[in-house]
Amino acid sequence: MSQPDLFGGAAPAPAAAELSAPERAAQLRELLHAHAHRYYVLDDPSIPDAEYDKLFAELQAIEAAQPELLTPDSPTQRVLGKVLDGFTPVRHAVPMLSIRTETDTEASGAEAFDARIRRELGLTEADAPVAYAAELKFDGLAINLRYEHGVLVTAATRGDGEQGEEVTQNIRTVGQIPLRLHGATPEVLEVRGEVYMRRDDFEALNERQRAKGEKTFVNPRNAAAGAVRQLDPAIAAQRPLSFFAYGLGEVKGWDVPATHSAMLDALQAMGMPVCAHRTVALGATGPQGLVAFHQRMGALRDTLPFDIDGIVYKVDSRELQERLGFVSREPRWAVAHKYPAQEQLTQVDGIDIQVGRTGKLTPVARLKPVFVGGVTVTNATLHNLFELRRKRVRIGDTVIVRRAGDVIPEVVGVVAGERPAYVPNFRMPAHCPVCGSTVVREPGEVDHRCTGGLFCAAQRKQALLHFAQRRAVEVEGLGDKLVDQLVDSGLVRTLPDLYKLGVMKLAALDRMADKSAQNIVVALEKSKQTTLPRFLFGLGIRHVGEATAKDLARHFGQIDRIMDAPEEQLLAVRDVGPVVARSIRTFFDQPHNREVVEQLRAAGVTWTEHEPSAAADAANLPLFGKTLVLTGTLPTLSREEAKALIEEAGGKVAGSVSKKTHYVVAGEEAGSKLEKAQALGVPVLDEAGLQALLTTAGATPPEVPTQE
Repeated sequence: MSQPDLFGGAAPAPAAAELSAPERAAQLRELLHAHAHRYYVLDDPSIPDAEYDKLFAELQAIEAAQPELLTPDSPTQRVLGKVLDGFTPVRHAVPMLSIRTETDTEASGAEAFDARIRRELGLTEADAPVAYAAELKFDGLAINLRYEHGVLVTAATRGDGEQGEEVTQNIRTVGQIPLRLHGATPEVLEVRGEVYMRRDDFEALNERQRAKGEKTFVNPRNAAAGAVRQLDPAIAAQRPLSFFAYGLGEVKGWDVPATHSAMLDALQAMGMPVCAHRTVALGATGPQGLVAFHQRMGALRDTLPFDIDGIVYKVDSRELQERLGFVSREPRWAVAHKYPAQEQLTQVDGIDIQVGRTGKLTPVARLKPVFVGGVTVTNATLHNLFELRRKRVRIGDTVIVRRAGDVIPEVVGVVAGERPAYVPNFRMPAHCPVCGSTVVREPGEVDHRCTGGLFCAAQRKQALLHFAQRRAVEVEGLGDKLVDQLVDSGLVRTLPDLYKLGVMKLAALDRMADKSAQNIVVALEKSKQTTLPRFLFGLGIRHVGEATAKDLARHFGQIDRIMDAPEEQLLAVRDVGPVVARSIRTFFDQPHNREVVEQLRAAGVTWTEHEPSAAADAANLPLFGKTLVLTGTLPTLSREEAKALIEEAGGKVAGSVSKKTHYVVAGEEAGSKLEKAQALGVPVLDEAGLQALLTTAGATPPEVPTQE
C-alpha cells in the first residue's frame, strides 16, 4: 500500500472501499498524523476541521470494532488515559543537565562566553572563529520524549536531572508532539525540549478561569507546568500547550549529525517542532554574531507569541562539545544569556477603578514606579473584585508585578509578611466613578458593571458605534476613527448629539472633506427612519440582542410600554428570562437612559411601531416558535442573510444544537454542529430546504441526506 508523505503531498492511495480494516486503519493513522502536523506545527491546515473529524471518527470506529488494531501511536490515543494516583519516577538514561547562566545582559556577556570557549580550546587570535548555534531560551518546562523504533513510549519531566516523573499521557494531549517520528525508526531516540504555553492561550485560559470564579495562573510557565503535572489527562487536554525541541538524550541506532544546528534540522524533518528563531554565528568578528542575535531577539521579544528569558549559545560542533566536556554538571560548551526580568517587586500606593468601554469596572493597582518588561510600570490590573480578594491585595502591600509582551501589566501575587499595618479589604463602589450610575453584579458573574450605558462618558464611544452599526439604526460611514474624533473633540457627548452635527462641524475635523461631511449628514438623516427592534437593539441594553429586541417589539408594540413594563410582564416575552428582564428593568430605571430616548425622539428619530395585534399575527408566521441553528457555508445566502430571513419568519437562530433545536441548516464544511444534530436526530436542511420552510407555513422541507 502506498503511504502519504507527511511533509510533501500525499501519494496516491487506494480507495477506502478497496482496503481491509487493518489497511484502512493504517492509512487513516498516516493521514491523521500528516494533517495534525500541518495544523499544529506548520500552521497550514490542508483540510477543514469537519473533514479531519470524520477521518478521526472512522478510525475510532475501526479500533472499537477490532481493538487489536489499536496502536500506541494512534491519533485516537492523544486524549485518552485514566486518572492517576500519582506519577511514576523515571530515571534518565542520560542526565538532563542545567545550563550555566550569564547574568550580564549586555553584549559583554556573549563576548565573555566566546573568550572562555577559545581559552578552553587553546585557540589564539590567529585561529579561526568558533561556530556557535544561537537559539531562544524558552520560559517553560523541560521534557524528555523517548521514542523507540520511531514511536513515543515515555515522556518525563527533568526532575533533579537524574530522575524525573512520567507524564506520558498528558504529553500525548499536546498536538505539536508527534506520536510517531516521520521517516526514522531508530532503536532509541530521546528528544529533549520545552513545553510552554503561548501568551494568547494563557490569557484565554485565565479569562475562562475568571469567568468560572476559579484560580488564575501567575504566568504562562506556571500554567504549563501545572497542566503537565495533572493527574487527570482530560484536564491536561483542556490546557493549551505547545512544544519546541532543542536537544537529545539517549540515542541508539541513529547517526547524530556532526553539528547541533544540523541535528535540529534533522529533528524538524522527523516532524518535531523546532523554533525558527535560531542561527549559526560565524565570522571574522568572533562573538559579534551572537551579540547581534541577542539584540535582535531582544527587540522582537515583546512581539513573540511566547515568553523567553534569554538566548542560549552552544558550540555548534559536536566534536568540540566533546572536547570541552562538563564542569559542575554543566556543559562548558553552552551558556544562557539572559534578558532583564519581566517580573519585579513594588508597592501598592492605592487601588483605583477603571470603567471600560462596555461598562465593566476593573480595579487597578496604583504602584510605585518600577521598570519591568522593558517599560516603567505605574499601574497594573487586578481584573475584578474576586481576583483581588483571592490574591489578598491591599493598599501598602509589596507585590509581584508582571509584564510580558503586549499583555497589560498585572499584579500576580503579594509578598507575604510585607504588609506594614492593618488595612481593610477593598470594596467595589456602589456607584460608577465616571457617571454616578448604579453599579451592579449579576448573579453568577464576577464582573461589576456600570448601568449608565448611553449616559456614561467611559462607554460613550462604544455606545455610539453600537447604535450606528448596520444591524441597529445604521449610520453609514460612522466608524471607529470618526467616532474617536467626535468624542475626543467634545462634539458628541450623548447619542442625541449626533443629530446636531452639521456639514461645517464635520468638515472641520481632520481628514474630513466637504463631500464626506455631507455624506455623514445624509446618513444621519436617513437613520432617523428605523424600526422599533433596531432602535431597541441600538440602545445597547445588556443581554438584549437582535432576536430579543424583535421579541420585545412584537410583544409590547411600543417603546413606552417596554420602558414601563415590570419584570413579571417582561418575563412573559418569549425567551426572556430573569437575567434579561432584570437587565431591561435596570436600564430603564436610570432616568438619564430614559432621557436619551426622549431626546432622540425630539431630534426626529422615529420608528415603525408594532401594534399589540402583531403579537397574535406572529403566531401565523412560518417559523413562529421554531429554533434553528446555522452551520457551514450556504450556496447563496450569507450567515447574516439567512439569520435575518429566519427571524423575519418568526424563528430564532441559536448558536448551539440541543434537543430543543427544531432544524439545523447545513452548508459546505459544516462542522461539529452537524454531527451533533445527526446524533440527536435533529432534522438537517440545506439552503433549498430552508427556503421551502420560509415560504410555506407548515411545509415539510426536504432533509439533507445523512453522510455515512
